[in-house]
Amino acid sequence: MNKQMIWGGIVSCTLIMASNGMAQSYPAKPIRMIVPYPPAGTTDFVAREVGQKMADNLTQPVIIDNRPGAGTLIGLTQGVRAPADGYTLSFGTSAGLALNPALGQKMPFDIKRDFAPVGLMVYVPYFLVVNASLPIHSVKELIEWVKVRPREVNMASPGIGTPNHLGVEMLNMMARVKLVHVPYKGGAQAVTDLVAGQVQVMFSGTPQVEAFVKTGRLRIIATATQKANRVAPDQPTVAETFPGFDCNTWYGLLVPVATPREKIVRLNAALRYALLDPGVVQRMLAQGVEPTFSSPQAMADLIREETGRWKKVIDQAGIKVDNSQ
Repeated sequence: MNKQMIWGGIVSCTLIMASNGMAQSYPAKPIRMIVPYPPAGTTDFVAREVGQKMADNLTQPVIIDNRPGAGTLIGLTQGVRAPADGYTLSFGTSAGLALNPALGQKMPFDIKRDFAPVGLMVYVPYFLVVNASLPIHSVKELIEWVKVRPREVNMASPGIGTPNHLGVEMLNMMARVKLVHVPYKGGAQAVTDLVAGQVQVMFSGTPQVEAFVKTGRLRIIATATQKANRVAPDQPTVAETFPGFDCNTWYGLLVPVATPREKIVRLNAALRYALLDPGVVQRMLAQGVEPTFSSPQAMADLIREETGRWKKVIDQAGIKVDNSQ
């Protein structure tokens, strides 16, 4: 063995020991999770459930920092500009990570270039909900009812470009009908008008409509996921009538792209620990969300696939966003 090989071995061992030392010493202080949504609601609930259990695994607090506004852009911008040291997590949803790019929304960053995924947290399955006074109990009955009432049936959403809205457009395309989209400024008023009969149909998560379903004022006729989910395993799917139909939202964690790989691996392991906890699983399912752990690469693939899939729907439906502000 020559001197060059001996010196190379020493350097390699030194680098390995330094890397192991970094992994063992991280994290050495609290981690901030930026949530681009206000306190309360499903996003905040998931962030706090996951953050608390990750903290148990990391042996450091995970501090939730709500930074709502501008369709998630305020929070995500702060997250992408944070030091790439593993101490700032960004909470992202399909709306901010896939739909905004698909819509051509102006953003001061590039999701794929400037963020590194840590992993998925949950899927939030949407359900096709109708006012209970309607004679509709299945997807087939809904489409037949709409076909004899062209442009007379109103379908609500929390706003233009939301997953709920795009679900309306996808259903229009696949069923060859015309449900009239009625956008609201948020889901609460949309559900209120659905209950009152001002609109007839809506894609919604269970937390927003569960109380009205229990009292018989609203009726769930199908789940919008491609296959049965753990939130409502007995519900039929829209995809049984229209194969390939898929409309839901999902949440995941990201860090600035320059974050060292070993820190992303450590955070992913803590995320897995949180999402496999039986108590966390039970509480999430009770809130209408399905824990769904993934690798960083699987989340990156999902962002790419979802962006492309929804862009086709957006282009075909002619949906535009206002980038003038």
